[in-house]
Amino acid sequence: MAEGDNLRRRLPQVQRLLELSGAAALVAKYGRTALVAALRGELEDARSYITAGRMTGAPSPEAILARAGDALRARSRPGLRQVINASGIVLHTNLGRAPLAAEAIAAIAEVAAGYANLEFDLASGTRGSRTAAIEPLLRELTGAEAALAINNGAAAILLALSALAGGGEVIVSRGELVEIGGGFRIPDVIRQGGARLVEVGSTNKTRLADYREAIGPETKVLLKVHQSNFCTIGFTAEVGIDELAGLAREHGLLVVADLGSGVLREVPGSAEPSVGAALAAGADLVTCSGDKLLGGPQAGLILGGLRAVEPLRRHPLLRAVRLDKLSLAALEATLRLHRDRPEAIPVLRMLGQTEAGLNARAERLRELVGAGMIESSEGFAGGGSLPEQRIASRALALQPAMSVDAAAATLRTGPSAVVARISDGRLLLDMLAVADDQLPALAEAARAVLA
Repeated sequence: MAEGDNLRRRLPQVQRLLELSGAAALVAKYGRTALVAALRGELEDARSYITAGRMTGAPSPEAILARAGDALRARSRPGLRQVINASGIVLHTNLGRAPLAAEAIAAIAEVAAGYANLEFDLASGTRGSRTAAIEPLLRELTGAEAALAINNGAAAILLALSALAGGGEVIVSRGELVEIGGGFRIPDVIRQGGARLVEVGSTNKTRLADYREAIGPETKVLLKVHQSNFCTIGFTAEVGIDELAGLAREHGLLVVADLGSGVLREVPGSAEPSVGAALAAGADLVTCSGDKLLGGPQAGLILGGLRAVEPLRRHPLLRAVRLDKLSLAALEATLRLHRDRPEAIPVLRMLGQTEAGLNARAERLRELVGAGMIESSEGFAGGGSLPEQRIASRALALQPAMSVDAAAATLRTGPSAVVARISDGRLLLDMLAVADDQLPALAEAARAVLA
């Protein structure tokens, strides 16, 4: 007990710590109040360790100040940080899905810096629509008669069913009762929209006759959900939108198609259905996401005929799920690129890379790191898109000085956060979603786990 009292007495006072040579720089960067609070926290920790018998000597004033500086630096680091995605998953949901094009980033910065004509018509000086700039672009790109943009894809389905099927029945194939992520499932969305779910067919096979037999006086919508985050192969059958549309017309119903991924028009080499094709096949309303294959910000896009879209525009839920001005700016810029220069959209550029280009990037990284082996790799689109499509890529394989799990953790928590992949006891840095200008930072992070 006496030894503990002696150690506690040897701890310096806060004022003494503030007089150390390194304190002035910390005060200049973080402020005196923050530094004093950090120093008091370190002193309190030291007292607790001494009382618990976990400290046999009093820390030096310099050590206490250094730990306070570390605490201030950790506290000032943003919680939401930029990450180098070396996982090989382009639309990594947990990493924010689509990186934005430079034009979209510039558009965000411009409207964020001041006021904007969000709901103001500059020509007439009267109130305007916040999606006035978005809707013509969506109509032009898809051939839709009408369009809406709201804050996410799940909200688009919810709004559609609330406005078009509330109080009635929605018929869905059992094979399309998907989980859309985060534990949320299509049946949950249907119930939240105030509609009743009617399941038809089986998990692997559903025929047009199944829908026909289920139609009753309370039926309002035939819902078609694209299997965007999984695939069913083998002994399977499903009903196309064109067949559903014909059946719906016979009974005065609406066909709503949720495509998920957000392909506006046909993409060469991809089997992913496009919004334009779904509308041409007869869907009354199509919903999809903005931050997947579209390559834009998080958004829910709703496209279709006036008969289907106008009830959504009048529904009170629309205000609760509207887009903010920053997302609108990014979405408009992204849609303009789809119209004029689709090759400038990062996601489309990543998915269209050649193996030679990926190999050259891996070679450049190996030169910067000074170690590792270049290997063939398989990447994926991710984000609930193209689940069957494996993408040929290249990766730099490293054998770190520590365990691979420890190395992966070091990469994630370093100055430049890196998410890599572990395979066969090695650390893989996949080039599919890594930009050229990220290579120096990625190399520096990699060298840290090799030392």
